[in-house]
Amino acid sequence: MFARNLKAARQAKGLSQEELAFEAGIDRTYISSLERSVYNASIDVVDRLATV
Repeated sequence: MFARNLKAARQAKGLSQEELAFEAGIDRTYISSLERSVYNASIDVVDRLATV
């Protein structure tokens, strides 16, 4: 659920994974992994993503 919502929100803002990662201060490969549900996001990461 989080993965799908993250990808949809990123695309709605017109951001690439690289752009979102830069804005949030997170590695691009981690964004990709979150979108594929490889990892669960910590509260800190969710907070960073929410501020972008």
